[in-house]
Amino acid sequence: MFNRIGSSLIIAAILACMSAAVEAKALTPAALEAWLERYGAAWEARDGSAAGRLFTTDVRYHESPFDEPKKGRSGIEEYWRSVTADQREVQFESRIIAVNGNTGVAHWSAKFRLESSGAMVELDGVFVLEFDSLDQCSTLREWWHVRGSE
Repeated sequence: MFNRIGSSLIIAAILACMSAAVEAKALTPAALEAWLERYGAAWEARDGSAAGRLFTTDVRYHESPFDEPKKGRSGIEEYWRSVTADQREVQFESRIIAVNGNTGVAHWSAKFRLESSGAMVELDGVFVLEFDSLDQCSTLREWWHVRGSE
């Protein structure tokens, strides 16, 4: 009986320590703001490698709620190289909506010119981002709309 009770107490203590460690490493608004600035800089530079470094190696990047997520840094880098290839004069802005534990929510907008047609495109979206203890994003979910082009 002691072994079962003792084991339960040890497990409870370990879980409490793990919970305290996670809380100690919780995402801060400043850390989220810094991450969003790096994300925007990577987009504005159309730099897939810089974008990839913002994420964990096993990241899940949900660009659309109905598509399969991009998986891993290489998946993100490949995606970014293809979607930004025609974009020029990218301008990215973001604003934090909320931070809770290791999850951040942000509103973002982007404007760019398509090199192929000269059309201007305006996007407006929301991120739900989950972070690991190294301030790298482990899950990105986004919802966005396009205003159109001129």
